[in-house]
Amino acid sequence: MATTYTISDLAKEFDLTTRAMRFYEDMGLLQPEREGPGGRNRVYSARDRTRLKLTLRAKRLGLSLTEAKEIIDSYDSPRDTAPQLRKFLQILADHRQKLEAQLVDLQANLDELRAREKEARMLLSKAEKSK
Repeated sequence: MATTYTISDLAKEFDLTTRAMRFYEDMGLLQPEREGPGGRNRVYSARDRTRLKLTLRAKRLGLSLTEAKEIIDSYDSPRDTAPQLRKFLQILADHRQKLEAQLVDLQANLDELRAREKEARMLLSKAEKSK
């Protein structure tokens, strides 16, 4: 029999809330089976666990959930890995480009901040000397 997990099992294992798990399900990242009265109980498969693990890895890289889903879904297609890897590399390159642009902006902000701090220190020094 295949290994299955409850929502609580996976939430605990990955340090998530059950609300986050349901959100990932709403986004189409997870597709648990439903059991019990009215299908209230979610039963996650090993595939769902792997998809959750990959989703969290993508989040740590700073990818959006949409990007994560796009990458993860590509692995559900036939086993020709070249298109999957091209797609993955494209998403990573796009993300890297965004991060590099943000880094340039942050560096400019830091440079401006340092200049204002230097200016303020000089003004403070002059003000304290003139007392």
